[in-house]
Amino acid sequence: MTSDTPGLASPVARLIEHFHKLPGIGPKTAQRLTYYVVRMPFEEALALAAAITDVKETIIFCPLCQNITDTDPCSICRDPLRDQSRICIVQEPLDVLALERTGVFKGLFHVLHGVISPMNNVGPDDLRIRELLGRLKDGQVEELVLATNPNVEGEATAMYIHRLTQTLVPKVTRLARGLPVGGDLEYADELTLARAFEGRQDF
Repeated sequence: MTSDTPGLASPVARLIEHFHKLPGIGPKTAQRLTYYVVRMPFEEALALAAAITDVKETIIFCPLCQNITDTDPCSICRDPLRDQSRICIVQEPLDVLALERTGVFKGLFHVLHGVISPMNNVGPDDLRIRELLGRLKDGQVEELVLATNPNVEGEATAMYIHRLTQTLVPKVTRLARGLPVGGDLEYADELTLARAFEGRQDF
């Protein structure tokens, strides 16, 4: 949809185009979101724009765990009550939220920001693996929990990290198979995640 579409104002067409670029947003949904913005009160539209700008201006990656945060380091990494000897490795920031909701894991996290996926031209160097290895150099970590999604890419990534870290930490575990194969952590219910954590196994 372009700005020269008959009956479509250029700013509207441009907003539809930007909404359409968002993951999971098709052309029809992009149009509905755009016309919702057109109809919303001016103050609400400004608040939405300000919230987006604020995210881009203030959000950083935690230098330790690579999670998104507005503090350096993030609230989890600087919490003195967290178990510093255990690190749970997840694919995305949303996975941290999902696991935190269970209340089962009291250690630290490390966010990879993706998985190894040759089909999508994503290799190990595109992930935050180098930063993970840097956290293991001092020998303080006793357990790595591999919590990548139980699908082909997640399993391949877990295997790769296991090979890299098995001589650096005494124990490498993975979540139990209570998680459905092919599923994503962020969509799993809290009970399933909790049981998967409690039943984690040696890798």
